[in-house]
Parts: sequence; C-alpha cells; structure tokens
Amino acid sequence: MKLREAVEADAEALWQIFRAVIAGGDTYVYEPLTPRAEALERWLVGHCVVAELPDRRVAGSYVLRANQPGLGAHVANAAFMVDPALSGRGIGRALGEHALVQASQLGFRAMQFNFVVATNERAIALWQSLGFEIVGRLPGAFHWRRERYVDGLVMYRSLGPPAEALLPFGPGAQGSCPADRGPR
Repeated sequence: MKLREAVEADAEALWQIFRAVIAGGDTYVYEPLTPRAEALERWLVGHCVVAELPDRRVAGSYVLRANQPGLGAHVANAAFMVDPALSGRGIGRALGEHALVQASQLGFRAMQFNFVVATNERAIALWQSLGFEIVGRLPGAFHWRRERYVDGLVMYRSLGPPAEALLPFGPGAQGSCPADRGPR
C-alpha cells in the first residue's frame, strides 16, 4: 500500500468511499444522502492523502487541517475514511500513523478530533492505541441512524514541539492547503 497526496483523478474513488461510509448514519455527522459535490467540497478542504493499493485502487483517505484558525491553528484536526469493504486490513492505522507524522512535520503541536461517535468502538480503540485520550464528552450529540441519540467524544493527543518540515508540502512549500501555511 502506498500513501500519497490526493489528485483530481481520485475524486470518484473518494466519493464512493465517502458515500459508503456515511450511508449507515452511524459514524459521521454527514447526512447519508449528502450530494457528491458537497461531499467532495467538504472532504477536500485541507491536505488530503489517499491509501492506494498495489492495483492502484484508492482504499481510504484522510484530510489534515488546522482545527481552528488564528490562535488555535497550532492544533491539527484530521478526518479518516476507509472503504468499508477493506475494513480490518490496517488501512486506518496506516493513515492515522501517517497523519500524526505529517502533522508534526507541518509544525502542529497536537491533534484533536472534535466528534468521534461514542458507539464507533473500532475507531476509539484505534485512536487510543495511537496515543489519543478522550478529553470530552458531548451527551446525546449524535443522532445515531436516526434511531437514538448517542454521545460524541472529543479526543486529543499532544505531538510535542514542532518537528522540522521534511515533506514537499510543508510550511515552506507552495500550495493552497491551510495546513501548508503552517502554525509555526
């Protein structure tokens, strides 16, 4: 599996994954019938990385950006989606590990997930195994499958002092990604 920056040609694969992930209404706040254009517009804000299988299929992706503007821009935020048909193969872990390294190299001092659905036990276990802690609970904040209300969790991990930017899309590189302009 190869992790690389997303390109325009990945849009259809990203849409198919996005659509499959949100369809159940159990892991993301997006409406299950979110239109393609809106989904891609939301997903591609920030720095998007895809996991590409040896057969060149896109298996998953993440988007990395500043969690807040201005004085909060030193904390990263990321969102992850893996093709449900490929679940359990380590793709999410590889994307998560990669995002943590990139966030550090881009100068972020921490990473925060603002809304992890409390019933998404696999995601919670993954993030905890990567050093995230649950630092907040939003009671009844998610309308799970439109059947009942469940909690949303805020998860956080310190990244320590900024690392040197080693990536071609780091703070010194030209680009339109807010993360590229860096929090340094």
